[in-house]
Amino acid sequence: MVFHPDRRRTEDASGQPAHLRRVPAGGHRRLSRAVEVQEAVKGLILQRGLTTGDPLPTESELMEELGIGRNSVREALKVLQAVGIVDIRHGFGMFVGRMSLNGLVDELTFHSRMTLQEERNHLGHLIEIREILESGLVQRLIDGHVDHDLTPHLPAAREVIEQMEAEALVGPVSPETDRLFHDVLYRPLGNPLVGRLLGAFWEVYHQLGDDLGPPDETPADVARKHRHIYTAVITRDRPSAATAVRVHFDGVRARLARLGQP
Repeated sequence: MVFHPDRRRTEDASGQPAHLRRVPAGGHRRLSRAVEVQEAVKGLILQRGLTTGDPLPTESELMEELGIGRNSVREALKVLQAVGIVDIRHGFGMFVGRMSLNGLVDELTFHSRMTLQEERNHLGHLIEIREILESGLVQRLIDGHVDHDLTPHLPAAREVIEQMEAEALVGPVSPETDRLFHDVLYRPLGNPLVGRLLGAFWEVYHQLGDDLGPPDETPADVARKHRHIYTAVITRDRPSAATAVRVHFDGVRARLARLGQP
């Protein structure tokens, strides 16, 4: 299918496509050509009301519609693919991509590794942000179900806790099980960005696991701390929930503090 923009809606008075419109003199600094092309593709997606998984025009169609060369189109698509806006499936075509935080994870991991020996390193700041976020999330869970038993809303969290405790009896709790607990615990909030953000924080932390050295906590400690969070939530005990989240991150803080010791 060939995609042709609606010229009546996308051209300005000069006949130029709106998504490639120049910034007037005296306004903001003119965008570079590479950024202009990226913005043009994003503008096309928005103008047509496309959503995740919808097909995009081919390279040739984009060249014709935007009036730009193949190299410019390809460079723009590479950038948009890296940030998850475009999904290129070789042999199938191009589609609107899913939101991805992979670029953020890579950048945070790299800069955190650079500053691990500093007193207030990037990873320490990231852990602080995640703790603040989770402290608020558990309170939101409790407040959102004041008149109801939360247990039926969190069957997956209970199952993951039981899996943690089973793993702790024979060895370490797997990182995947740990991550899954935080994912399923907040699902009743109905906010899909929560899992993505927590997953990004988790990925940075675990990519730096070897740099931090072995944990001080036993597998039983890990399972117990997660059990305390779960219990505080289902019993709607706000003070205990706040304490449980804080204690959960004590082990991470201890590993970071140990890096600064001679």
